[in-house]
Amino acid sequence: MEYQIFVQSKKDNFVASVIGIPNVIVEASTESEAISKVKTALEAQLATGKFVTIEVNPKEFFYQKTTKMKYAGIFANDPTFDDLMEKLAVIRKESKFSYYLQKSVTLIFKGL
Repeated sequence: MEYQIFVQSKKDNFVASVIGIPNVIVEASTESEAISKVKTALEAQLATGKFVTIEVNPKEFFYQKTTKMKYAGIFANDPTFDDLMEKLAVIRKESKFSYYLQKSVTLIFKGL
């Protein structure tokens, strides 16, 4: 079998790990030594276990469907909600003004 190895150069050494098997990580002073060590570590890991293929039926998982109305009315009794909405309206109005001002300046400088 073939495995992908990720080798990373650090300040004083090289770190090698097997992609998809997070617990097989080694350090060495050279890149070739790191590759050799990670190969040995992977062989030791594979000697103690085996690969098993399983089938998972996604219909068995229960996903909570979020409806559009799930959060409707959650701010009904919040006394600060109206203030927040007013501040958001001001921010939106200012950003629209800023956008159109920027567009106008761009058109003027382009000579359009």
